[in-house]
Amino acid sequence: MSTRTGVTLFRRLCAATCAGLLLAAGAVRADAPVAIDLDAFDASRQRVELSNGLHLAYVDRGPRDAPVVLLIHGYTSNARGWVPLLPYLDPAHRYVIPDLRGHGQSDKPACCYDRLSFADDLRRLLDALHVERADVVGTSLGSLIAQSFAEEFPTRTRHVVLQSSSGGPLASCAGEAPVSAAFDFRGAILGLHDPIDPESPFMIAWYTSTAPVDAEFLRRQRRDAAAIPAQVWLAILDQALDLSTLQAGLPKLRAPTLLIWGARDNLFGPRDRCSLRTALPHARVHLFEQLGHNAYWEDPAAVAAVINPFLSRR
Repeated sequence: MSTRTGVTLFRRLCAATCAGLLLAAGAVRADAPVAIDLDAFDASRQRVELSNGLHLAYVDRGPRDAPVVLLIHGYTSNARGWVPLLPYLDPAHRYVIPDLRGHGQSDKPACCYDRLSFADDLRRLLDALHVERADVVGTSLGSLIAQSFAEEFPTRTRHVVLQSSSGGPLASCAGEAPVSAAFDFRGAILGLHDPIDPESPFMIAWYTSTAPVDAEFLRRQRRDAAAIPAQVWLAILDQALDLSTLQAGLPKLRAPTLLIWGARDNLFGPRDRCSLRTALPHARVHLFEQLGHNAYWEDPAAVAAVINPFLSRR
């Protein structure tokens, strides 16, 4: 990825962050059917050594004989990022929720942070759990990894849900309105040094939100994000978040697919929606007019009401 492309995407990422869009598991609504205790959720993580030697942490919830749903979190988040949505998801499914390599309690190797490496880890995780096929649900960075998983491992993929995603640059979509970047954290990221202070002004700003967010949740998210080595932050941005290569793989995505966006997403906007819809013309699409990048925590009940019936299709 070119430096200019990386900077542009970085600015878009940071704009979303400052608008409170990267707080993947922030505000759990008061009317959630069952509150999930953060301590209990964190304690439920398990670790497994994959066949490539990587140790991956994950949470495994639901009946062991139920259809498996693989939930893939976003950039600098972790499995805990799905806590707001989980109470609303169909309890008749089994949810496998990993910490991606470089995140949470998983190993943080110096290499490799491209989308295919992430997807291959997840394939190996399913192997370790003796899971043949799964529904694959990803948000933001996780949605790009979900694309790669479905493209490379079609026999392991049942349905695909891509939330807050992109099809990358496409000339026919160039006329669509771009997202606007009001903030630029590039200098701060480039200046990060280990150890990262989770209570530094940068980390506080990284997890700033205009929506009510539980303070303890934010503290844990800052702590976990600060534990990610600075070189990993940059490697993911440069490799997995290189959007220029997305279009080439999308023709291989044949699984039934649901696309979800918030119309107020300041990271993946109209051009991204256009390029992905063009590449996947048979996908189902749901646009939440009043929601943003992390629609699944802004209104988890509404998002689950779209996801649940789609995943129940057989």
